[in-house]
Amino acid sequence: MSSVQVESVVKEHALIGEGPVWEESDQTLLFIDIAGQKIHRWSAATNQIHSLKTDDTVGFAVPRRSGGYVAGVGRSIVAVDWTTQKATSLVNVEEDKPENRFNDGKVDPMGRLLAGTMRKDAQTAQVKPGSLYLVNSDLSVTKLLSQVDISNGMDWTQDLKTFFYIDSLSLSVDAFNYDSSTGHLGNRQVVYRMAEGEGLPDGMTLDADGRLWVACYNGGRVIHIDPATGQSYWFC
Repeated sequence: MSSVQVESVVKEHALIGEGPVWEESDQTLLFIDIAGQKIHRWSAATNQIHSLKTDDTVGFAVPRRSGGYVAGVGRSIVAVDWTTQKATSLVNVEEDKPENRFNDGKVDPMGRLLAGTMRKDAQTAQVKPGSLYLVNSDLSVTKLLSQVDISNGMDWTQDLKTFFYIDSLSLSVDAFNYDSSTGHLGNRQVVYRMAEGEGLPDGMTLDADGRLWVACYNGGRVIHIDPATGQSYWFC
């Protein structure tokens, strides 16, 4: 346990605020409100927030190389034109599961989008109704994992050989061998299992030292994990 001072920088209220992405070139913070169905963009220079309303729950938004953003809205991957405030559907998944939606998503260093699904009402979910998908720039879609409860945090080691992933209800942080040429996964292993009272593992990122930072839903803390040893520290 460590004492860390936490300051609220963005004052926007959200029903379920998630998915922060810092855009260094513009000095802006992108984040979403899942249940509020909004994508927010905060400017550090002006301290102003601009928002885009989506027509369904939004699980993630990430910058697009050609400009604008790609977001997971409902069960669709959409292209977002921030200038015109319009969203255009690119890919739909799980047409046979209208009760599902996209949750977390992240782009690997090669430019491929990994995005996962979950049931909209996780409290009444059937056992593991979600999946994890890989979406290429040509919009081809590959299912990487099935039997997922709540697809959540993900990140890669600097050498792209390891992919870290969270299925929240499994109460663990897992590691896979990652094939950087195809995006395929293999050799799943648990690197950290949540202790009682730590909450559900949710969002995750990797720091420059190769250690994980995991935000804990209903835990009121962020856990700092060394994936090589499984040792952890928590900040609240």
